Amino acid sequence: MTDPKDEQDAAASAPHGSALNAQNMAEQVETAIQIAIRQGAFDNLPGAGKPIEGLGTHHDPDWWIRRKIETENLTGLGPPAIMLRDEDRRMQETLDEFRREEDVREYLEEFNRRVIDARRQLLGGPPVVTKTRDVDAEVASWRERRSGG
Repeated sequence: MTDPKDEQDAAASAPHGSALNAQNMAEQVETAIQIAIRQGAFDNLPGAGKPIEGLGTHHDPDWWIRRKIETENLTGLGPPAIMLRDEDRRMQETLDEFRREEDVREYLEEFNRRVIDARRQLLGGPPVVTKTRDVDAEVASWRERRSGG
């Protein structure tokens, strides 16, 4: 039920005879929020009083797109910067699936090429911060993991 006082406050704060514009929009939004708070619209929301999931572990500027991809179980989608970061994060697991050194080298060279290509593109989106991989060092690590050492 709406409180008549809240309706009066909303009417008093609304600009008379003028359209919503950039100057009065902040006031309108703030008034609407304050009225909703007084009416209890934000009471008993799910997660109230609990920490926001995923905050505090590390800074990820692309958290929102990553969460959307995870919650929707999407694969192969997203800006190159994000796709390359995910691929880089899973690199060791991916390399360990290969049986031949030539395949490992080919995959790493292709990965490095895609990182460089993504850095050159000026299409916007998140910055490409993924580093290229040292192919010889990665192959040596792959060999060591395969030998059990």
